[in-house]
Amino acid sequence: MGRQRPGKTPANSAETSNAPAGGPVAGTYPVDTGTCELIPDQFNPNGWILKVNGVHSSHIDVADPRQLDFEYMRWIAALVDTHWEADAKLRALHLGGAACSMARYFAAGFPNARQVVVELDGRLAELVRAWFDLPRAPLMRLRVGEAREVTETLHDDSRDLVIRDVFAGAKTPERLTTLEFTAQAARVLAPGGLYIINCGDTPDLRGARREAAAVCRVFAHTAVVADPAMLKGRRYGNMIIAGSDAPFAGHPSLPRTLLGGGVPAHLWDDAQVRAFAAGTRPLTDEEAS
Repeated sequence: MGRQRPGKTPANSAETSNAPAGGPVAGTYPVDTGTCELIPDQFNPNGWILKVNGVHSSHIDVADPRQLDFEYMRWIAALVDTHWEADAKLRALHLGGAACSMARYFAAGFPNARQVVVELDGRLAELVRAWFDLPRAPLMRLRVGEAREVTETLHDDSRDLVIRDVFAGAKTPERLTTLEFTAQAARVLAPGGLYIINCGDTPDLRGARREAAAVCRVFAHTAVVADPAMLKGRRYGNMIIAGSDAPFAGHPSLPRTLLGGGVPAHLWDDAQVRAFAAGTRPLTDEEAS
């Protein structure tokens, strides 16, 4: 999910079952969960847009991995970039892969990072590997599996960063939003680590409040990043919710960074997040579908 940019499929787009060799090729491709469509970005000669089952999923700039087109990804990047120095030996877990935009970004910005990207759709993972110049193991491993099942197999304190960006259509599966799953994410984080989720919600913000309530229950420190219209419940969009056992330091450049770009965003501190979630019960495994 993210900002949807206009684009059109080339006339010679064709459905194929074979991964193309030598880089991205525009077209519609069958994958395990349905279809994906790779579309050239008409605004950027190096850009490609990936749609999965009709939903804008990723944007890749093949020439510049640090170029993030979706605003919510820029917000995640800003939180991480101001939390660690560039030479940090960051151990990152990405739940939800698609075109691996965030993993490419962190591979370029944190050359000592070791990343695992979990993608449910094995065929999509094959295509993405064929299309884009992704870092190879041990720098980045692309693991096919279901996000919760993989997370539950990981050792305690084994990751510094966990990013959940999983969608089935326009919604995150409920089993990845519960209090119990949030506790699993906290379990695998090392001291000082960050859990960051991309929460897509409607203007009533009911889902976002329940997700924030879960993060507030599990983590001692929280933060939210979103644009003002989303925070005021005026539109459908993305909200970034983060938790940690350590305070968010509040690097002086962070607010300025978040105000830049096409969609300026605000940063809520722990008190504001807890006020937002006050009176809301987190979703539990028993309730989740």
